[in-house]
Amino acid sequence: MIVSYQWLRDYVAFDLTPAQLCEKLTTLGLESYIVSQHAPYLNEIIVGEILECVRHPQSDHLSICQVNIGADNPQQIVCGASNVAKGQHVPVALPGAILPGGLEIKPVKLRGESSAGMICSERELGLSDRHEGILVLNPNTKIGMSFTDYLTGGDTTIEIDITPNRPDAMSHIGVARDLAALLKADLVIPIP
Repeated sequence: MIVSYQWLRDYVAFDLTPAQLCEKLTTLGLESYIVSQHAPYLNEIIVGEILECVRHPQSDHLSICQVNIGADNPQQIVCGASNVAKGQHVPVALPGAILPGGLEIKPVKLRGESSAGMICSERELGLSDRHEGILVLNPNTKIGMSFTDYLTGGDTTIEIDITPNRPDAMSHIGVARDLAALLKADLVIPIP
């Protein structure tokens, strides 16, 4: 059975991390584990918007982008993707981020221009083998939000192994009922 951490929080007020919640559920006889927390490196990636994109004066394949990352000042990032364009919302790795394969993002100069990060493709993020260009996100995506939150909606998915004697735990409300009893908390069931 797959349950949503956020949905359980909608039904029962608690201040447990997903890992702590799994421990509590296991004490109830509902062996559980986290299945969809993304790789920790994705927490270092944020959503940015390309404010300006001009061709690099010393290269025919690089672009100099001004990227809004939700901070006061836009970041200048040199990008080699052919599909980069003004107005796009994109995943941005800032200095200090470590991508799959151990690539650490550092401020660099590319052909004389400063670059304070990297606009990423799906392959660079470890999401797929696609690398034809950068990953372009939905234009309504909030600038500055964590890329992990973008992928998951800010939620964590938990899998519960249901035994034959626990059909009551085959729904979010059933799991929430047991959790509320254990934590001595109120159970709030939404009325449709």
